[in-house]
Amino acid sequence: MSPHSSGHRGLPEQPDPLPIDVVDNHVHLDITREGDEPFDVAEAVARARQVGVTRMVQVGCDLEGIAFTIEAIDRFTELLGGIALHPNEVPRLAAAGRLQEAYAEVERLATHERVRVIGETGLDYFRTGPEGVAVQQDGFRWHIDLAKRTGRALQIHDRDAHDDVLRILEEEGAPERTVLHCFSGDATMAQRCVERGYFLSFAGTVTFKNARGLRDALAATPLDRLLVETDAPYLAPSPHRGATNASYLVPVTLRAMAGVLNVDVPTLCRAVSGNSEQVYGSWAPAGVGGAATEAGQTV
Repeated sequence: MSPHSSGHRGLPEQPDPLPIDVVDNHVHLDITREGDEPFDVAEAVARARQVGVTRMVQVGCDLEGIAFTIEAIDRFTELLGGIALHPNEVPRLAAAGRLQEAYAEVERLATHERVRVIGETGLDYFRTGPEGVAVQQDGFRWHIDLAKRTGRALQIHDRDAHDDVLRILEEEGAPERTVLHCFSGDATMAQRCVERGYFLSFAGTVTFKNARGLRDALAATPLDRLLVETDAPYLAPSPHRGATNASYLVPVTLRAMAGVLNVDVPTLCRAVSGNSEQVYGSWAPAGVGGAATEAGQTV
């Protein structure tokens, strides 16, 4: 992922490095936006490291993305993996008669040592119509059960489905470590999630001018429940809205979050880094401290 390798849009300039290393809680290195050239994972990881984003959670949410994720987390110690069937993918697989086969593949790979997340799963009523709601909800319940059975964290996709997401989590019993990725609720929902012990992950959307309600939700979230993410290649933060997003832009979002929370940047960095380790564990390979990456750097 070089400055000239992002098709028509180009990549924003690199921000100033953070004073303390942090985690990008949710990134899709396998996805390329229309008009962009494919990302080079090694360069994406290196550019993120240069600004203090030393660890990432790579999320694969269809069978092709899951295969990519397993390969990537085996190659790069900066990456841990999240795997699931996206809520929009579940109805498509069901219609094709392939859902049970796909579930079996997710379950087979869920115990990989560097897969620490079942997700993104959840509900999306924006892209899937009423005919897909029942199978989506069944899929969400299946993933919640898998996260609990495997001891993995759960990352939730919630679009236009706040009440049903919270209801199903309550009915099924949320895993001990539950994350609402790219949180999109209001302050009241944030308070409800915090009361239940969930973690809220904020993306570049919190910087958008029309996102006052989201900033109110952020202000209502205590430091010990906060995470930060890109959801790259989507949702680049202002002033880069509309550009291709990447993990090296986390500092832009995090500095904006610090302003909303009225805390200094090092304090927020320490909080989100510690919360990430609490949710996902160590990025170092089992039995290794500070293991070398492909580039010869250390975690």
